[in-house]
Amino acid sequence: MGYEIFSEITNQAIKVTLYVASPMLLGALVMGILVSLFQAVTQINEQTLSFIPKILVIVGAMVIFAPWMSEMLTTFTKELIIQIPEIVNQN
Repeated sequence: MGYEIFSEITNQAIKVTLYVASPMLLGALVMGILVSLFQAVTQINEQTLSFIPKILVIVGAMVIFAPWMSEMLTTFTKELIIQIPEIVNQN
């Protein structure tokens, strides 16, 4: 019975991690595609050209989504702490 609890906690942790990381990852993906299209159209083959826009998008996404990300992480942590007595009593 203990393995199911830990499996469920692990699944929840992976989901929360994906939700929290997705704004930055999606922003970097979109910016990478836009910069690649720009490079293809202008035939500029500079490797470092995409680095600065991606960093700016990631920092912007972190600033914009920081309240939501911290709320999601706090809620997940609170739920884990509340579940500790149930986990201990089942084992």
